[in-house]
Amino acid sequence: RMEGQGSYTLPTGTEYRGALRDGMFDGEGELLFPNGGRYRAVWHRGVPAQGKYTFADGLEYKDKKWHYCDGYDRRFYTEICSGLKPPGISQLTNLDPPKKIPEGCYDCGDGFYNPETRVIVDYKLRFLRNADDDEHEWIVRTCRKAWAETIEHKPKP
Repeated sequence: RMEGQGSYTLPTGTEYRGALRDGMFDGEGELLFPNGGRYRAVWHRGVPAQGKYTFADGLEYKDKKWHYCDGYDRRFYTEICSGLKPPGISQLTNLDPPKKIPEGCYDCGDGFYNPETRVIVDYKLRFLRNADDDEHEWIVRTCRKAWAETIEHKPKP
């Protein structure tokens, strides 16, 4: 079994770096996700006892007093850090410019969702999962969809 300090890459591409004991995460360690996020924690027999998730853009998740995108302040984290765009120019996602969504699909945050096949793929078009009924409804109701034509801001000459 794995013992001591080391790293282990899961089939999903997520990598664990840190302390291992009896084949389990045990002690200080972090999970590095393919999307750039990281979860640093103190583990006890494979279960995190305390930890902190940091998104790829540097935003730290807080389970209490979470004010990011809470209904009152709808700015993206990059807008909080860098400021808002001038009037008339929208920022559609935290990434600017946003990822191009394949036709007929939705951007669901960790990849693209095709409502016809009900399959979610990552941004490199690798299979992630099949959506159940609840996730399908949430994505169709909430997420950004690809449009047949792109409308961009064109400054006046």
